[in-house]
Amino acid sequence: MNWNESKTTQTVSAEEDQLIPSLIKLSDITEIELLILKRMRDVTIGDHRSNSHGSGFDFTGLRDWQPGDRPAAIDWAQSMINNFSPLVVRDFEQPSSATVVAISDKSLSTHCGVNGVPIATGIARAIATIGLSTVLSQDLFGIVTFDNEFDHLNAVQPRVGKNQVIHCLNAYEHGAGVQELKTTASWNATLLSFLPRTTLLPFISDFLFSDPHQVLSELSLLNSTHDVFVVLVDASFAFELPPVSAGWIETYDIESGNSQLLPRRKLKAMAKQVRTWQDEVVQLAKDLNIDLVRTGIGEINSDLALAEFMAERRLRKVA
Repeated sequence: MNWNESKTTQTVSAEEDQLIPSLIKLSDITEIELLILKRMRDVTIGDHRSNSHGSGFDFTGLRDWQPGDRPAAIDWAQSMINNFSPLVVRDFEQPSSATVVAISDKSLSTHCGVNGVPIATGIARAIATIGLSTVLSQDLFGIVTFDNEFDHLNAVQPRVGKNQVIHCLNAYEHGAGVQELKTTASWNATLLSFLPRTTLLPFISDFLFSDPHQVLSELSLLNSTHDVFVVLVDASFAFELPPVSAGWIETYDIESGNSQLLPRRKLKAMAKQVRTWQDEVVQLAKDLNIDLVRTGIGEINSDLALAEFMAERRLRKVA
């Protein structure tokens, strides 16, 4: 099976504040938040700073405006000197014990699904779970999205709060309020240039890459300077296709753009093939000493397991 994917283009919406994530409902976000509050409060008590308000306490300087910056952060006096091209914003650093940046898969394979539920739903749910776990401990949370072959990396700067989690979900689904990272020699070098300090990096993907070993090897290099773990989202459900009477079925590979005739028995075996593929990814990660968490689509047990893993990881980080 060919998992290669064509390039995708992300767009930035001018009406970002009006966007509502649809891959994961707001009611689901609330459910995950209550779950985390109920199960994780005892774990985080005493290891984070007191509640904070506003965009931050420590003024760090001025910088050019980036998508996602609040209008209140614009320094109009400095911007006027530049004739408002570009706008200049005041940058603050909020006290925090840790920084978490979710590296999230936006490649075409994540668009596949059944009954209107794509694989991307599982990725969005993992982003929400990880993001909301940082809200309780008041850690900085951001996101980096990637497409096929990691040709385009787009990011949201880490900030604190539930609104930031919603913003990151919109960035993942709609490409809203993101900044495009300047491409360097490799995608992990590009990522390193974006990360200012040691960061917790959950890599969220279905891992339907043509060469998962290469991707995991790159993550292993990142793991030498940052704290990397993999969130492997179940993709087999997307290939649990309904029974068909035809002996041969024409299939279309969304990743390569090629079509192919498959016998019915081979089409029926695709879900099992994907499960085997992902099992091999688990073993590859183990061989490279990369921690891995498997999650499903819309499963509370998966959300809880991921939240507990985040809490344990964070306690180890700030210890």
